[in-house]
Amino acid sequence: MAAVMKALAVGSPVSARAQPRKCVAGAASQQQSLQSSFNGVSLQCRRSSRPRPCGTPRSSPVQVVMMAKPSIQFIQGTDEQTIPDVRLTKSRDGTNGVAIFTFEQPSVFDSSAELGDITGFYMIDEEGVLQSVDVSAKFVNGKPARIEAKYVMRTPREWDRFMRFMERYSQANGLQFVKN
Repeated sequence: MAAVMKALAVGSPVSARAQPRKCVAGAASQQQSLQSSFNGVSLQCRRSSRPRPCGTPRSSPVQVVMMAKPSIQFIQGTDEQTIPDVRLTKSRDGTNGVAIFTFEQPSVFDSSAELGDITGFYMIDEEGVLQSVDVSAKFVNGKPARIEAKYVMRTPREWDRFMRFMERYSQANGLQFVKN
């Protein structure tokens, strides 16, 4: 049975909301408040500048880029600490593919009692979220031992997006690609 999969383009835009500034000659710094709609954290950025006389144009705004560390989650908001074994297959014509993630003794088993049930398989990076609901747990002697998650890519665009996630995830976690 094919997995149900969605690729969401959820960004992490940062909108600048400048606090009121007073035009004072000799001011050593200007302060700007940034509100991230991604996680609701208020950031305070100090920009040192030379004093400018009242009435002179402001310099261009400061651009802040927030980079999210690539992560995998089974319960939204809780990063999986176990690094998976990932197997990739791609069709001969290159139009679709499947990634199978195997987690031996995943940390989600330790925290699922407090945080709730596994709701899906979420791959999160600065481009957004890739998700799948094709997740299965394997039990040994009645105890959870392994999780397998399958992510299906139906188009070359989905394949490219997945590969960008894997590049970021592998760099963040010291993984390497081995072709069989």
